[in-house]
Amino acid sequence: MTDAAMVVICDAGPLIHLDELGCIALLQDFDKILVPRQVWDEVTTYRPGLLESIGFVIEIVEVNLSTNPSLRSLVLAFALDLGEQAALSLMEHYPKAIFLTDDAAARLAANNLDLRVHGTIGILVRAIRRKQYSREEILAILRQLPKRSSLHIKQSLLDEIISHL
Repeated sequence: MTDAAMVVICDAGPLIHLDELGCIALLQDFDKILVPRQVWDEVTTYRPGLLESIGFVIEIVEVNLSTNPSLRSLVLAFALDLGEQAALSLMEHYPKAIFLTDDAAARLAANNLDLRVHGTIGILVRAIRRKQYSREEILAILRQLPKRSSLHIKQSLLDEIISHL
């Protein structure tokens, strides 16, 4: 299965940040975009018109939080918020999906659960490989990221990513 035939389960960060950057459409080539209701409530606090402004389907899913002891211990250890808990709970039903999050603690929890995890930067870099944007266009977006997005990333890390592209 190619990455174009994948399911993604989103935390709030990538949806908010990709929309801030004008790049939310980069998600449209995934087969399914699932967003737990708990995450969607957070997204609409910051980007209230997002669902109406996109030209593809984002499926809002009602999610009951997992009672899996491994996940529950990670939730406590990493102090994960309700949206992150819901997204990771949904991942139990889609273990081959990609978990999209920009939260460091949620990424660590996902790694502990052997889940595939990517974030806003990964989606932007993927756009080059998928020929959705040129390398130069993504470099320009990355350079403007601190001004155009609420994504918290160390400037040194951002500079390193830019230099590798």
